[in-house]
Amino acid sequence: MNLYQLRYFKELAQEQHYTKAAQHLNISQPSLSHAIAQLEEELGIQLFEKIGRGTRLTGYGQDFLQCVKRSLTILDNGIEDMQRHARGEGLIRLGFLPQLGVQFIPDLASRFLKGTPEQKIEFTFSANRTPELLEGLKQQRYDLVFCARPVESEDFSCVPIDRQDLVLIVQEGHPLASKSQIRLEETLEYPYIFFDNQTGLRPVIDDLFQEIGQMPKIAYETDEEQVIFGLVSHGFGIAVTPYREMLLKLNIKILPIIHPIWEGNIYMVNNRQIYLTPAVVNFRDFILRYLLAQ
Repeated sequence: MNLYQLRYFKELAQEQHYTKAAQHLNISQPSLSHAIAQLEEELGIQLFEKIGRGTRLTGYGQDFLQCVKRSLTILDNGIEDMQRHARGEGLIRLGFLPQLGVQFIPDLASRFLKGTPEQKIEFTFSANRTPELLEGLKQQRYDLVFCARPVESEDFSCVPIDRQDLVLIVQEGHPLASKSQIRLEETLEYPYIFFDNQTGLRPVIDDLFQEIGQMPKIAYETDEEQVIFGLVSHGFGIAVTPYREMLLKLNIKILPIIHPIWEGNIYMVNNRQIYLTPAVVNFRDFILRYLLAQ
């Protein structure tokens, strides 16, 4: 039994005439007769009986028709769904650092949707820290993640897509607030608020201080950068943090760090071991084209 036989059976059941059914199916009448005969032989039951110049279903044929209709409906829906995915439609699951959810990711997704108005594309958005994002990518919960550079791995494909600058932030009125730029050596007498050891930025900041050969006094640790911003703005300490536009709205002075020099990037990462749907590939390629044009 094959799919063609089932489709031929359904068409003949509807037309109740071999010649008309064969014409609709674009096959010869003998081919249709042969297919139905094979189907009846395999099932061991007669599905049709002659009536005048036409044909009609037997009782067993009517029962079998209901099964065939249900099966073909499920199959056709599945085929249509796969064809829709092949056209670039479907779901794109994104994971990203929380700060990228304010403008960067929404802007990219919005531009992509505007460029593909004829396609049905949906997104899911999940914000988290780099370690959790990469674990989610391994567990196939995300298609693409946007995070700090992961540890070298054959599983991940990483493309830098945006630059991230580190700055020193202090409360307005702090002794360092009169400066226009800063060397980390000048900050060591003041208590710091640090990212904790679970964050991807902690090793980066530790490396900066190791480069100058000294570590500051750490007054508080947290994994949330917005908490750090709030604590600094209320005078609980100073902090090294990625630059964010929201800092401009707080009671904070932003100081570029001139020593040690550090430049970091945000990376778009996908799992090489996981098949990317056409929709995901199209979105990834759109991002690369868009950013290259900037």
